[in-house]
Amino acid sequence: MLNRDLLKKVKKIELSTRHLVNEVFGGEYHSVFKGRGMEFAEVREYTPGDDIRTIDWNVSARTGVPFVKLFEEERELTVMILVDASASGAFGTRVQMKRTLAAELSAVLAFSAVKNNDKVGLIIFTDRVEKYIPPRKGRSHVLRVIREVLDHEPEHQGTSINTALEFMSRVIRKRAVTFMISDFLDKDYEKSIKQASRKHDMLSFHLQDPWEIDLPNLGLIQIHDGETGETSLINTGKSSFRKTYEAKSKERIAKLQAFFKSSGLDYLPIRTDVPYVDPLINFFRKRASRRR
Repeated sequence: MLNRDLLKKVKKIELSTRHLVNEVFGGEYHSVFKGRGMEFAEVREYTPGDDIRTIDWNVSARTGVPFVKLFEEERELTVMILVDASASGAFGTRVQMKRTLAAELSAVLAFSAVKNNDKVGLIIFTDRVEKYIPPRKGRSHVLRVIREVLDHEPEHQGTSINTALEFMSRVIRKRAVTFMISDFLDKDYEKSIKQASRKHDMLSFHLQDPWEIDLPNLGLIQIHDGETGETSLINTGKSSFRKTYEAKSKERIAKLQAFFKSSGLDYLPIRTDVPYVDPLINFFRKRASRRR
């Protein structure tokens, strides 16, 4: 049984994202994701000019005549939303926490999918997969997806993007539009993302808080790493410390951006202190224009 507060949160997110769903995907949804993959339709006899890569060798061997496979564009999309629920998501110094932002983005994507009669599924992960909802259609299913993102209490604290992608590769056989929503405070996941992108249409949303990049002068403070459990005393009053912190943070982000760019993968940084509506709209419009 859902509590009243959770129902209010779900309704609020549904109402607040409705305009964005229409704005981002209104009339452009299928152009944004028209590289949706092909599914097998039938076989026919080979004719000169056919691509030899489409020859069905099993049928050809049985009949003694070369046959080729015919494919058709899939009529519906499968949308998978992968949400990082690690302890670092419970951080936000301005408008909202990264975890709340992740829930709103998930809602926009899920409602967009159901609006276009596509299936949507969910994977919530930390250093292991904590929740999996298989892809289905319908508004009631989407509301369940949003409830799970909002109400999920992580059992573990760490982050493993590799684990989430390996799990998805086992349970999602057909090509899917895959949204990775994470702060990417993890290591050695690049190979897994590249492998997943060969089969699926991968889009990554990088959640950031301004204090993760630029620390203010707060004097001597104690900080706690929710993922490792480590506690440290740092002196933010020292200008040299703040400059080193900022330089290392920007270097980490620059490396992440360079990886996605060199791999030809879609990537969008989204900050907790900046409205995400315009960046999201521009992101999808640019993607649609590239695919025309």
